[in-house]
Amino acid sequence: MTMSKRDYYEVLGVERTSTAEEIKKAYRKIAFENHPDRNPDNKEAEARFKEAAEAYDVLRDDEKRAHYDRFGHSDFGSGGFGFTNEDIFSQFGDIFENFFGFGGASARNSNRPTVGDDLRYNLRISFRQAAKGDDVRLTIPRLNTCPDCKGSGAAEGSKKETCSQCNGAGQVFVQQGPFRFASPCPKCQGKGTIITKPCPRCKGEGSVQEKKELTVHVPAGVYNGARLRLRGEGEAGRNGGPNGDLYVVIHVEEDKVFDRDGQNLIYSTKISFTKAALGAKIKVPTLDEDIEFDVPKGTQSGSIYQVKGKGLPFPGEKRTGDLLIEVIVETPTNLTTEQKELLEKLDELFEKHEQTLGSKIKKKLKDIIN
Repeated sequence: MTMSKRDYYEVLGVERTSTAEEIKKAYRKIAFENHPDRNPDNKEAEARFKEAAEAYDVLRDDEKRAHYDRFGHSDFGSGGFGFTNEDIFSQFGDIFENFFGFGGASARNSNRPTVGDDLRYNLRISFRQAAKGDDVRLTIPRLNTCPDCKGSGAAEGSKKETCSQCNGAGQVFVQQGPFRFASPCPKCQGKGTIITKPCPRCKGEGSVQEKKELTVHVPAGVYNGARLRLRGEGEAGRNGGPNGDLYVVIHVEEDKVFDRDGQNLIYSTKISFTKAALGAKIKVPTLDEDIEFDVPKGTQSGSIYQVKGKGLPFPGEKRTGDLLIEVIVETPTNLTTEQKELLEKLDELFEKHEQTLGSKIKKKLKDIIN
């Protein structure tokens, strides 16, 4: 059963008007209280730890926060937490600095498997691609696990050796008065092992620079600034750890026909004042094909009319925005003699109508008074 998510502001215990610094401070407090090192084997604390990370990931980003304020969880998933503990430590490393002396998880043996770095790719797409969705082919330069040494960093026929100074712990302890501090081992740089014969291909790094081709699916109705997360498509992990993630940031080009307001499309059209007065049928473009729209009689300049379901789809949902038609009434210029005479005659008729109407009102008032 899918569980509904709590409001992100409620999760962090902040107001919707809170500043970025207040949001960061609130997240830091929750993350510290529910950190796995402080709450071993505590599933409830782990769930709060991940829930807070998800909320912070959205609210710390101005564009994602603005979209969340408007549309809620609609574009951020509908249930469950998309973060692992490794994701949180790698993405929010600055939050965990000095928690336990050396940045939260970093106090552990640095020779353990570690998730690879995340990558960011800026993808520019057309307005129509954003409206309809598309599959886009990308070529991503990234660090990949070295195929020769399988990520170990050691040459074929050799292996890593345990560091003789820290005995594989990756850290040494220094006594200063009554306090005992841990610091990375200077001989193995905190890895706990030493490579005596590095792999010729990767020079002992365990990874090599390569280009990866992949296809990213752009969902229909995606908004400008949206981030698409491709799990495992980032750089190679260290010491056999999993790959990081690839974040594709969407940049939508402006359209020549439509403006956009959320998932609504705005189309502006100009009509003559005679069509505005008498009413008229006009052709209006949509994302698919033109439609015929009846401009009502007496339409005023700046009037906006709504056509249901002709806007942009909401990503991941069945509902669709609307098409808003803005009608601008043009005032004619450079009139011909005939046009001018007709307009003057029309003006006289309007004045005569107003005078007749005024006389009728005066007579009615007189009858009421008498």
